[in-house]
Amino acid sequence: MTSSDETGALDEHDEPESATPESGASLARLYLKRQEERRLAAGHLWVFSNEIDAARSPLSRFQPGEIVAVHSDRERFLGYAYVNPHSLIAARILGRDAAHPPSKSLFVHRLQVALALRKRLYAEPYYRLVHGESDGLPGLVIDRYGDVCVAQVGTAGMEARKDWIEAALAKVVKPRVLVWKNDGGSRELEGLPRYVAAAQGQVPETVDVLENGLRFSAALGDGQKTGWFYDQAANRAQFLGLVRAPERVLDVFSYVGAWGVTAGARGAREVVCVDSSAAALEYAARNAAANGVANLSTRKGDAFEVLESLHAAREKFDLVVVDPPAFVKRRKDAPKGEAAYRRVNQLAMQLLGRDGWLVSCSCSYHLESGALIDAIQKAARHLGRFAQIVAAGGQAPDHPLHPAIPETRYLKGFLVRVTHD
Repeated sequence: MTSSDETGALDEHDEPESATPESGASLARLYLKRQEERRLAAGHLWVFSNEIDAARSPLSRFQPGEIVAVHSDRERFLGYAYVNPHSLIAARILGRDAAHPPSKSLFVHRLQVALALRKRLYAEPYYRLVHGESDGLPGLVIDRYGDVCVAQVGTAGMEARKDWIEAALAKVVKPRVLVWKNDGGSRELEGLPRYVAAAQGQVPETVDVLENGLRFSAALGDGQKTGWFYDQAANRAQFLGLVRAPERVLDVFSYVGAWGVTAGARGAREVVCVDSSAAALEYAARNAAANGVANLSTRKGDAFEVLESLHAAREKFDLVVVDPPAFVKRRKDAPKGEAAYRRVNQLAMQLLGRDGWLVSCSCSYHLESGALIDAIQKAARHLGRFAQIVAAGGQAPDHPLHPAIPETRYLKGFLVRVTHD
């Protein structure tokens, strides 16, 4: 990499802004209603459909993915955005410099800035390289697995600029393999099809991960997200470092065993991984063997049912990890989701000895940290237990937060000591 790669500055070989086929003067304008620009002016990147002045700029005039110039009702320029007239989030800001509409070189620049941050944070190239809005590229996620990059696009605007993304990655990162894993359900909200395809090289069966000194493998095509959950890496290092080699560990919603294998490598005498996917559990066993963890077993089944059966069998563990998928995907689902978090934490606590540890996590944006704490406390009181939150965590630093966009902060995690009253 050149020095410009480290600083995020454009180098002399980058395409000049004037090379873009779109100029600010030629772009259509998207007008906001009166006083609807405040959130954008504060730094947020989203424009909701009900904030748009439909009389001055009807959404029906725009094509999905089209770049527009966003203006206030008083003609104040607010930024360049791509638009989707069929989505609740009708537009997402890409840039705020009126003299430079979005172009290929902007994507190169944003990718260089993103890479510079990760190279400061990580010694090895295993991390989330682009975290959407937090890296100025809304709707785009790129995870890096050594010389393999797995990208996901969730919006029509980014789908229309896949060639820009591919060119930027080829210039800045030069991956051997680039895979588009565009199979998430959120794409349907943008009217996009689901698919997995290689833009460069072949789609590998697995991705290999280096995390906290351990090596893991995960399925790519049939795996969750891009194959791995980098967002929990810092929590795994912090929480398991504090617990110091528990005797028996239960890893619930284990996927490919990241929590369980890490605990086993740190000295746990016995590890049990629970997941509903047989394929994921096969990878958990494989990852245990690859890291010299000989004491890991697996249980396939619904997590709630397995927890209940373990309690019925009077099993006890020193540490239980509960890292479920999002129980609250929409705000209206919050009451039902909060009940699910309380129940799963209560079932987990029943399996702890007199002085045990609970790792309780939530990746639901619509569940506030306080609501998860409340679920933990209610579960403890129902069982007559005393809960102490020893450490709190969030997403790893390769998933930075955008200060103006609370939606970029989604992961909550707590290390809880649970004792009898």
